[in-house]
Amino acid sequence: MRRFFKKALYTLLFITLLFNCIAAFHAWKFTHFYENNRQRNKRPEEMNVGEKLKMIFFGVRLSKSITSTHPNITYDTVQLLTSNGLHLEGWWMPVPNAKGSVILFHGYGGNKGGPLPEAYWFRQLGYNTFLLDFRGHGNSDGSTCTIGYKEAEDVKLAWDYVQARSKQPITLWGVSMGAAAVLKAVPEYHLTPQKIILEAPFATLVDAVRSRMRAVHLPATPLSQMLTFWGGLELGFWGFGHNPQDYARQVKMPVLLFWGQRDPRVTNDETRRVFNQLASPQKQLYVFKDAAHQSFCMKDGPVWKQLVKDFMAK
Repeated sequence: MRRFFKKALYTLLFITLLFNCIAAFHAWKFTHFYENNRQRNKRPEEMNVGEKLKMIFFGVRLSKSITSTHPNITYDTVQLLTSNGLHLEGWWMPVPNAKGSVILFHGYGGNKGGPLPEAYWFRQLGYNTFLLDFRGHGNSDGSTCTIGYKEAEDVKLAWDYVQARSKQPITLWGVSMGAAAVLKAVPEYHLTPQKIILEAPFATLVDAVRSRMRAVHLPATPLSQMLTFWGGLELGFWGFGHNPQDYARQVKMPVLLFWGQRDPRVTNDETRRVFNQLASPQKQLYVFKDAAHQSFCMKDGPVWKQLVKDFMAK
């Protein structure tokens, strides 16, 4: 009996070690991109069974995003420098007699070309716009992504640049990971935007990882917790402490929050948690019934534009 329990214990320890090694490997693959200017990264929903199995056994292989779409108006290309020596690229697009400025932040695996339709609308409303490639994305340096954690510094750098270019009020706009980075940056760096617009932010890093597990039909528990632990450890922060719903408690300026009811990445529960935690006495939530995890400006332009126009006019 003693030999049996000893053998069972060793087997359990081996399985635990094996699963942790697998989790650490997958966490690394999710947060480290490689250079390949020809590959388009597929979303899990777009993969066939064979591609999903390959990802499960060999990890996801993500190419660094390419900034292939450029403004159709005059703009300045800007270089910002992070505390660890990375150069970030941004686009400054001023308008005459601006009412203020809007800084736009893309999501995981995206780049500053993505929110151009949103930027054009803000310009029509009379606002300067600034778009930034996060570290590890587009034309910015690096190949590592921290899902909004260290990207909060990028938000601060963009804020400093825009403040130096214009003394008008600033609005922050962010989608998905960009929204999470905004929520973290505001209290951490004591930013004072006049308004904030958030689109589909995840509530916690565990939730963000859980959505990936759902997409490839893997058990969310305990895999999402294991990947969160190892991902944070590999990137130098406590993964379980990276929670936009907690950052929201210190956000007191007016906030407009958007979510798509068909979003496979961010759930209704997550959205409600972030919204309910916002300390702002002037907060508004709008749900796009037929939208997924996508640009609401492109999906339902007239509604999105009117909501944004009304919010900016208040």
